[in-house]
Amino acid sequence: MNYSQRLFGHNAQQARDFIWAAGIEDTFVPQTRPGHRSLDEYELIGHYQHWREDLSLCRDLGLGAVRWGVPWYKVEPERGKFDWSWIDEVISYLVEDLKVNPIIDLMHYGCPFWLEKGFADKDYPAYVARYAAAFAERYARLVHWYTPLNEPIITALMCGMRGLWPPYLKGEKGYIRLMMQLARGIHSTVNAIREFDSDSVMVHVEATGLTRTIREDLASLAREEQHRGYLCLDMISGRLTPDHLLFSWLLRNGVAPDELHELQQNKISLDIVGMNFYPQWSTKQIFLDKRGRIAFRETEPEGTGFSELIRDYHNRYGAAIMITETSAVGSTDLRLAWLKSSVASIKSLRSEGVPVIGYTWYPLFTMIDWRYRFGSAPLEEFYLELGLYGLNRERATPRWVDTPLVAEFKRYVSSSYEMIGDLATVPV
Repeated sequence: MNYSQRLFGHNAQQARDFIWAAGIEDTFVPQTRPGHRSLDEYELIGHYQHWREDLSLCRDLGLGAVRWGVPWYKVEPERGKFDWSWIDEVISYLVEDLKVNPIIDLMHYGCPFWLEKGFADKDYPAYVARYAAAFAERYARLVHWYTPLNEPIITALMCGMRGLWPPYLKGEKGYIRLMMQLARGIHSTVNAIREFDSDSVMVHVEATGLTRTIREDLASLAREEQHRGYLCLDMISGRLTPDHLLFSWLLRNGVAPDELHELQQNKISLDIVGMNFYPQWSTKQIFLDKRGRIAFRETEPEGTGFSELIRDYHNRYGAAIMITETSAVGSTDLRLAWLKSSVASIKSLRSEGVPVIGYTWYPLFTMIDWRYRFGSAPLEEFYLELGLYGLNRERATPRWVDTPLVAEFKRYVSSSYEMIGDLATVPV
C-alpha cells in the first residue's frame, strides 16, 4: 500500500499533519569544460562549511521537513567506494537534534566523475540503484522519505536536449534517450530503497507547468507540449501505452516498442507527486513570431494557473500532491503576495478534497544562479534571492538575514488550520 492509499484510507489529512517545508538548493554539476565552470551549490554558497547554521534555520521556522540533497559525486568518489562521513553528521543533526524530517534528494542532476557518460551510460540505472541501496541501508533508521530523482524534465533538457550539462547530448533524440535512462534509474532506485525500507515514501518531484495559446490553430501543439510535461511520470507509472499521445513521437525518435513495454511492465505506483511551480517561469504561451515561426514566451507571472495545474496532476495520477518547490523573484511585496496567494489556493483545493499535503518554499536561502556555470564574472554577481533568508553580504556574522517572508511563514506554520484547513473527504 503506497502513501496515497494510506492517506485516502484515512479519508482526510488534518491541518496539524500538513507538511510545511523548505529546501536547500542542491544542484551538483561538478564536471568542467572550456567555458563551463563547476556548479556545486553547496560549495558555492558555503553549505559544506556552515551546514549546522544553515540547517538550524529549519528549527527556527518550525518546519516539519526539509528537502536536502546528497552529492553523489562526493560520497562515491571511486566506483563502489563510499564515504559517508559528512552525511552521517548531517543526517544525525537533522533528525536527532533538530527533529526535522529530511526528504532526501538522491539525484539532483549530477553524476560522479567516474561515470564518464553520466546518465547515458548503459549501466547508469544499476549504478544509481547501488548508491541508493547503500544510502538506504545505512540510514534506514533515520530516513524514510526520498526523491529518487529531481526534475526529470530539466535533467533531460539540460543534459540531453541543449547539451549544456554532461553527457552533452543534443536534440530530441538526445532528450528522449536521457528520459528513458532517467525512468529506468527511478525504477531501479525505488526498488533498491524498498529492499531496506518497505514503508519508505517516494516523492516524485517534477518541474510542472502549463502551456497556453490564444490561437485555435495552435491548440493541438499546446496539448502536445502539456503531455511532454507528463512524460517521465507517465513512463514510471505505466501510462506510456500505445494510445498515449507521445507514443509515436518516441518511436520515431529511436525508442523500440519493447523498451516502452518494459517500462510499463516495471511500473510503480506514485506515493506523492511533487510539483515544482514558479509563477514567473512555469506557464508558457505558444505564439507565432514576426517571421511566422512557432515560439514560446513566459506568461501569467502572477501564477494564475496554479490551482488548475494542481487539479490536473491529481486527476491524472490519483496521488497525493506536495508542492515541493515554489517561490517568486522580485520585490519583497511581490514575493509576499505569491506566498499568500499560493497558500490560499491550497486551502481552497483542500476544501474541495484535492489532497495537497505539503508546501515547500524553495530555496530556504540565497542560491547561486545556474548561469554562473557559463559565466566568468565573480560569484557575487550570481546571487539569486528567492529564499526566506538572504545572505549577509556586509559581514561574516550573522550569516543569514531575515526577509519579511520569515515572520509571515512562521505565522503560517504555527496556524495551519487557519492557513490551509483540514483536507475534505477524498474519493477512495
